Amino acid sequence: MKALFTEEAVTRGIVVRVSVSYLPEQSEPQRGRWFWAYHIRIENAGPFAVQLLTRHWIITDGRGARHSVEGEGVVGEQPMIDPGTSFDYVSGCPLSTPTGTMQGTYHMIGEDGSAFDVEIPKFALSAPAVIG
Repeated sequence: MKALFTEEAVTRGIVVRVSVSYLPEQSEPQRGRWFWAYHIRIENAGPFAVQLLTRHWIITDGRGARHSVEGEGVVGEQPMIDPGTSFDYVSGCPLSTPTGTMQGTYHMIGEDGSAFDVEIPKFALSAPAVIG
C-alpha cells in the first residue's frame, strides 16, 4: 500500500508533507491536458504558533518550462497553526505535458514576530503511460 504522504520537508519545526494523485477523469491527454490533485499537510512541531501568509510555487513541465505562481494564503485562507496542530488542504495543478514537478515555499510569520520561508518539498507529477 502506498503511503499517504510521499514527500516531506522540515523548516524551523514546520513539517510540510505532500501526497499527489493523477486525476484521469479531469485530464484530456488527446488535448494536451493532464491534471493532478495534491494534498498538503503543514504540521507545527515548533514551540510557537505560525501563520501562513503567502505561497510561492515553481511548476516545471515535462519540457523544462518553469512557471512561478505567487499568492496570498492557500485555498483562500491564511491559516494560523498552533504548536502540535496541523493544517491540511487539497489543490490541483494542470500541465500541458504528462510529467512535471512542483516545489516552493510558504512565507510565514511566527507569534514571536519572526518572518521566515518554509520549504515545500519537490514532488513529481507523473501520469501513467497510456498503452494504445
